[in-house]
Amino acid sequence: MAENLNPMPGSDTGSRSNRFMEDGVFLTWDDLWVTVAGGRPILQGLAGYAHPGELLAIMGPSGCGKSTLLDTLAGRQGPKTRQGGDILINGRKQVLAYGTSAYVTQDDALISTLTVREAVYYSAQLQLPDTMAKSEKNERAEMTIREMGLQDSMDTRIGGWGAKGLSGGQKRRVSICIEILTRPKLLFLDEPTSGLDSAASYYVMSRIASMNQKDNIGRTIIASIHQPSAEVFQLFANLYLLSAGKTVYFGPVSAANEFFALNGFPCPSLQNPSDHFLKTINKDFEKDIELGFANGIPTQEVIDILVKSYKSSDIYQMVQKEIAQICKQGGGALQKNKRRSGLFNQCHVLTRRSFINMSRDLGYYWLRLGIYISLSIVLGSVFVHIGMDNGSIQARGSLMMFVASFLTFMAIGGFPSFVEEMKVFERERLNGHYGVTPFVIGNTLSALPFLALVALIPGAITYFLPRLHPGYQHFLFFVIIIFACMMLVESLMMIVASVVPNFLMGIIVGAGIQGLMILVGGFFRLPSDLPKPVFKFPLYYIAFHKYAYQGLFKNEFVGLTFPNNVQAGNGSSPTITGEEILKQTWRIEMTYSKWVDLAILFAMVVLYRTLFLIIIKTTEKKKAVIGKFMSATWKDKAQVTKANVAPESSTKKREG
Repeated sequence: MAENLNPMPGSDTGSRSNRFMEDGVFLTWDDLWVTVAGGRPILQGLAGYAHPGELLAIMGPSGCGKSTLLDTLAGRQGPKTRQGGDILINGRKQVLAYGTSAYVTQDDALISTLTVREAVYYSAQLQLPDTMAKSEKNERAEMTIREMGLQDSMDTRIGGWGAKGLSGGQKRRVSICIEILTRPKLLFLDEPTSGLDSAASYYVMSRIASMNQKDNIGRTIIASIHQPSAEVFQLFANLYLLSAGKTVYFGPVSAANEFFALNGFPCPSLQNPSDHFLKTINKDFEKDIELGFANGIPTQEVIDILVKSYKSSDIYQMVQKEIAQICKQGGGALQKNKRRSGLFNQCHVLTRRSFINMSRDLGYYWLRLGIYISLSIVLGSVFVHIGMDNGSIQARGSLMMFVASFLTFMAIGGFPSFVEEMKVFERERLNGHYGVTPFVIGNTLSALPFLALVALIPGAITYFLPRLHPGYQHFLFFVIIIFACMMLVESLMMIVASVVPNFLMGIIVGAGIQGLMILVGGFFRLPSDLPKPVFKFPLYYIAFHKYAYQGLFKNEFVGLTFPNNVQAGNGSSPTITGEEILKQTWRIEMTYSKWVDLAILFAMVVLYRTLFLIIIKTTEKKKAVIGKFMSATWKDKAQVTKANVAPESSTKKREG
């Protein structure tokens, strides 16, 4: 029906190519298919392009494949999806390297304790090169904030659960600010106007659209958008309209009305065109639509008419010619953006940012410190003036066990806050702001002062109220052991967070792992009595509680003497030394000193943090390998999937 539709205006690739080909990014995709497990297609044979200096909108009803198309073009499809077809950058197959593109996700992953100014400023310090002065970075950050209309909220904290802050729309604008700091060549936005009123939506989208006019390098901008206002709709250069994973229309926004009208579905004069398009192809609420709409034709039949008409139209032929011409002209290879902040500066900035977050987030350390102090007072009161009689031997052992086990066990309380920080890290890492190593170093260094405080104050209360082994050297060792155990628990929870990102499941898994370690640590069941398979070898030697118990016991008992309950008439001494107690009562390994136990604990901290780093990097590589494997296996199965889809469509038409 649309054979006479005028060709796309402004499709002269030559002038745009001469202007932007050298620095801009031409993105094309042809015969693009995406399926999930079981072979169910999500995207079916899509073709299109995106030019530098233009804003492409991807629209369609909920579940039509908008986000899937955006993720696929950005190279972010999940490992369980299979992709077929060609996605070319400047006419060649190449991977979107970190730092060359930006992706604004639909969910705003931001550090809730930072202000708008701090969030954007720290991001500028991370993304912009070291050759730029700090004043220039700060100026760039403030300019970007003003571009997004957030100048009145610069000193307002972002906020989150339990803390008031920015509105949902303002948070979205902060996310956009962070991603456009480097003026990326290729920008993907997933629902950038969600949570914004019509005025704010227009303001934000107009700012995004005008980015291309501020320098000589056009940015290729692709945005999925649900239901834009009429003013926002006019800001788009091209429209990609999807329904059930199929292309209903792709071409200039100005020609969309004509396309629908020529096929018998004209837009009413006083109606928003985007509302009309979505209402026409949305089959989810077909029964609720008035009888006279679309001449009473079922929505599925309307979609089939539009899809078939588009495939046979002049505009579709122009799309194919445009794709072929872009591929023929080609362009430069997309190089990885090397102008980023250096490793040392990244570590410094991340340490500062994380320190501020920890100091402002009450749930990270302050609440834990209060609970620790309260519990330490109770613990010290229960064991107050523990004495030096024979009965104090068991009491001292119980106290050491409680400190090494349950006092450090509560370090998992900061897990929800760390999970939120991990979400921010994942977003920033995917967009190439920094690597895994600076994040681990920054998180570790920023936590040290708080862990030292949490270990020192409750440790002093717990140590001096019962009057444990006198001497500040013994007290400092006691505090350092607590410090090391807390670092170990946090390191363990970091590993859990990398595997189980849901914080409720993570707390359960982390608590279960620690419970197992406590059981085989050598207190509840002496080492010689543990079942050798599994529990003794290897769990007993893997559990850090073994070394915490032994270090604390050696620190407490070595050098002390206690009355011996065995009568002297049997030839035994009236006193018993701490060394004898460790060997006979607690079965402690005395072949090495307590400092070796402490060194092992810190070595395990390094091991756990390194393991966390390896897991993150391995996960990234695994996704890349799976993606390549899926793309390779797709070629063998693509024809089968297409063959299955085609007969189904024909059958539906015959039944209609």
